[in-house]
Amino acid sequence: MEIPHRHLFGPGPTNPYPGATAAFADPLLGHLDPVFLELMDETCAMLRQVWGTDNARTIPLSATGSAGMEAAFVNTVHEGDVVVVAVNGLFGQRMCDVAARCGAEVVPVEHEWGQPVDVDRVLSAQPSPAIIAAVHAETSTGVRSDIAALGADKGDALLLVDAVTSIAGIELRADDWGIDVGYAGTQKCIGVAPGLAPFTINDRAFERRVEKPRSWYLDLGLLGGYVGEASGSGGRTYHHTAPTAMVASLHAGLARILDEGLPAVWERHAAAGKLLQDGLEERGLELFAAEGHRLPELTTVKVPDGVDSATVRKALLEKHSIEIGAGAGAYASSVWRIGLMGPNATPESVELILAALDDVLA
Repeated sequence: MEIPHRHLFGPGPTNPYPGATAAFADPLLGHLDPVFLELMDETCAMLRQVWGTDNARTIPLSATGSAGMEAAFVNTVHEGDVVVVAVNGLFGQRMCDVAARCGAEVVPVEHEWGQPVDVDRVLSAQPSPAIIAAVHAETSTGVRSDIAALGADKGDALLLVDAVTSIAGIELRADDWGIDVGYAGTQKCIGVAPGLAPFTINDRAFERRVEKPRSWYLDLGLLGGYVGEASGSGGRTYHHTAPTAMVASLHAGLARILDEGLPAVWERHAAAGKLLQDGLEERGLELFAAEGHRLPELTTVKVPDGVDSATVRKALLEKHSIEIGAGAGAYASSVWRIGLMGPNATPESVELILAALDDVLA
């Protein structure tokens, strides 16, 4: 079967950086090979830079971002813990589901989709929660929320953050913002294929962890003997067979980002996002996310009246080999999601998208 080239301009995955793709052609290493362990240590060190943290336990989980979410909750939620969740989209809803499965007393703070998290409402929802959870960049709506403000006044609660769409796309400073636990994915602004979950947890959260969580595979205590605090120790214990080629690809993608420089990468995403959003509005299209809180890396746009969302997306794919995303939840057929992530955050990508939309909407 011949795989066609696609311009992946949806909510993720994105087209990977060329070096990340090339790494898959390198010789395969065993998961306990000294060269691979050195590669893993370097990858963890680069992840710390991208997260903006000094946390020793900053690792690429051998799973997708959804498993990162499960790892975050299953390791920190004790039976009966009060967990306040800011819900302003699909992934806030998913946090509630996962926390409840871990035995939490979940307090959802509902928001209108398309709006950012109301920090005051979240912080006043419960007097002393064990955990406050929020999505930094809500993938379902294209909205950015103020995580720094949540962290500044969280009190004794742990702050647990979904950074799947934000990491390496917009400013993210885990330590400065008071993030105790964070998870992400490789397939968006990091510009690597899906399959790993960049994860970080600080000492404060790790000391409060569930000693024997309900997941063996995602038990951070067990994982620590293989990666994380075991890095560079020479005394690692086998936990699982890490996807060594995926880690090599992540290593290459992170090296590409840090070579450009994080501030420059953030600015590149910001410039591309503004160019796209201005172009859409010039064509009379209405943006969905609240002004002032729009993500540059993921733009949500309302489907015009009388236009069938699926027909347009099908035409973009078949005529222009361009993938954009449908909306999510109640907005599945009334919103498009257009991503400019990783190597796709360029003026050339914007030109391609706008020209293709002009064609199929004509």
